[in-house]
Amino acid sequence: MEHVNQNAALGYDNMNTGQTLYVRSPSGRYRAATDSHVLAAARIAAESLISNRDAMGNPDTVKRYFQSKLSGMGHEVAAVLYLNSQFKVIRYMEMSHGTLTQASVYPREIVKAALRLDAAAIIMSHNHPSGTPEASEADLALTRHLKHALALIDVRLLDHIIVTGQTTNSLAEKGQL
Repeated sequence: MEHVNQNAALGYDNMNTGQTLYVRSPSGRYRAATDSHVLAAARIAAESLISNRDAMGNPDTVKRYFQSKLSGMGHEVAAVLYLNSQFKVIRYMEMSHGTLTQASVYPREIVKAALRLDAAAIIMSHNHPSGTPEASEADLALTRHLKHALALIDVRLLDHIIVTGQTTNSLAEKGQL
């Protein structure tokens, strides 16, 4: 039986044999880029997906934005997009950096930032480095608690998006908000 290299069959054989990508160090010298350099560049490039002029009315744009910001992280990160009354971005903030399996998220801090920024709505997201896009019971409990806390100050929780390396899971789309 003939062995077929799956990577070659999918056309991935030459992906890693191309030109080496170089980055400049703080001292001004060039060196080969690492995976972390590439991921950092992707996170910076994600900022170009949205601007303060764009309304966050397209769920696919929001999911792609959060995926480019949070996928590939080796630990959980909880982030929030603060929006004005026209759902335009006021600010993106990473609220918590955790471990491989959890991040401590404090609704009080999210509410304080919403008040300080005069936000009318937020979209929350966090990543699952494990690769499982399904919401845990803790994720659902946090979402309910945060939605209730924000409602007390007239700020809407529009969505809670869970990001993995390849997929996203919108709790609003699944009716779990």
